[in-house]
Amino acid sequence: MESELSDQDRLSTLGSTHPIAYHVGQPEMDLDKWLIFSLLDKDFLVSLRMVCVFGTLGNEAIMVTKDEDVYGLGVNQSGCLGIGDLHSTLLPRKIEALSKKRIKKIACGSGPHLLACTYEGELYSWGHNGYCQLGNGSSSQCTVPTLITSNLTDKKVADVACGSHHSMCLTDDGEVFTWGQNNCGQVGLGTTANQPAPRRISITTGKKAVAIACGQTSSIALLESGELFAWGYNGNGQLGLGNNANQHLPCKVTNLQGVFISQVVCGYAHTLALSDEGVLYGWGANSYGQLGIGNKSNPSVPTRIAPEIGRVVEIGATHYNHLSSAMTQDAHVYMWGQCRGQCVMMPILTPFHSINSVFATFGTPCVTWTAISFDVQPVTRVLDALRSAFDEPEGSDVRFMVEGKVIHVHKAVLKIRCEHFRSMFATHWEGDTNEVEILQFSYNVYKAFLRYLYTDELDSNPEDAIGLLELANAYCESQLKLQCERIIKQGITVENAAMLYAAAIKYSAKELEDFCFRFALNHLSEVVQTEAFLHLDEPTVKSFILKAALSGAFRY
Repeated sequence: MESELSDQDRLSTLGSTHPIAYHVGQPEMDLDKWLIFSLLDKDFLVSLRMVCVFGTLGNEAIMVTKDEDVYGLGVNQSGCLGIGDLHSTLLPRKIEALSKKRIKKIACGSGPHLLACTYEGELYSWGHNGYCQLGNGSSSQCTVPTLITSNLTDKKVADVACGSHHSMCLTDDGEVFTWGQNNCGQVGLGTTANQPAPRRISITTGKKAVAIACGQTSSIALLESGELFAWGYNGNGQLGLGNNANQHLPCKVTNLQGVFISQVVCGYAHTLALSDEGVLYGWGANSYGQLGIGNKSNPSVPTRIAPEIGRVVEIGATHYNHLSSAMTQDAHVYMWGQCRGQCVMMPILTPFHSINSVFATFGTPCVTWTAISFDVQPVTRVLDALRSAFDEPEGSDVRFMVEGKVIHVHKAVLKIRCEHFRSMFATHWEGDTNEVEILQFSYNVYKAFLRYLYTDELDSNPEDAIGLLELANAYCESQLKLQCERIIKQGITVENAAMLYAAAIKYSAKELEDFCFRFALNHLSEVVQTEAFLHLDEPTVKSFILKAALSGAFRY
């Protein structure tokens, strides 16, 4: 029977403790796969620099802003939001004890409990504590992050990892400390007695650890020499020692002799390791294909995985599920294992650009495999660059004159986005002044159209949308026409229904025509008394009356 394996944190390339997975870009784009963030304000999402999603349903999160404020969000099981109570929240609540502390790493245990370390090397813990996994000397639940100092005096904590009910930390001088539940020897002190406070473990002399990870009841450390040492529960061979016996002291994974490991992660009951040459290995439980070796055997020694996908640069797994993922040198992201209930026996290519997207979309629960850290440096996306370039005189090469006002644009952008402009700016087009005068449309309408070509966004009122509908019809822009119809439908009122109805007829928008007619029919007495209805031309009025009669509007 498989034993649960805990929080893996992604382990480091040699020379640094394992970096959190970095995803360059805007947080609101990277977080849209998690429903827990769907109610959050866009401005708040943009302010984030680190996010960790955890919980048995992927319904809890810790968020750190660029201003170093920390917030909790979600169901708050065992006080794991750190907000001082057990109340759940759909909106962010500030964690005062961690704010302005400059959080560096966060790890989550399925117990549940959490650890966080700061750039100054401080260690905080909170959540469930029935097995002393918080390391504060007690076994009482803690709803507020508490500074842990026992046995860590003059030490700077650089990394943290959590098992289900045990914890680990790595100091900047390469020492490993463990505490908490120890029934399988997962604390690595040679006994099975629970440990209430951090204790340094002896892995090997003269070599520093550079990264750590936890299974649910097992632990693993990566040394600066590229060697792995594992201890704790081994019922599925997840320690990689060639047997299934539990280990109460750290044991070297000898079957990787001559291989320099640079990263290691733990899944529910399996382990993945990556060499400095980009070669991927796995061992342990494999009943869902989580080792990606094409069968369901459970190897207890490191086994090479999928050499056909090429050089691997990043790997991911989490104790919350049986899913594995890897990113290759050419930025292709693969996944295998239990993918939304399906057993995928070999790595398959995904359309994603990050490993966390795999876990958000196909993991059950949809947790982050490691905390996401967003690049704090300004990042310019293509869409952002286009948006800022719109109507900027500098760099533009054509001007539209509309109602005496100028709109600055770029021929190349217009030609890419619109067939009308591709024809207009063909090679035979002569624009001595690079200026085009527009007479048939208003300034507001034409500017909204050109902005749409730059941003793919349309923000207009129903009245201007009528002008845009006319333009879309004239320029054969079917997508723009659909968006105009949507705006018109959303803005229809008794006062403008007749005008919108006439416009829909004029521009051959049959679906919009039917929508406006049904609205007018539902409010017939009010609509026929409006100014807009009185200004309809005679054929339109006659047509409307006939349709209304056929719909039974005048029956008694």
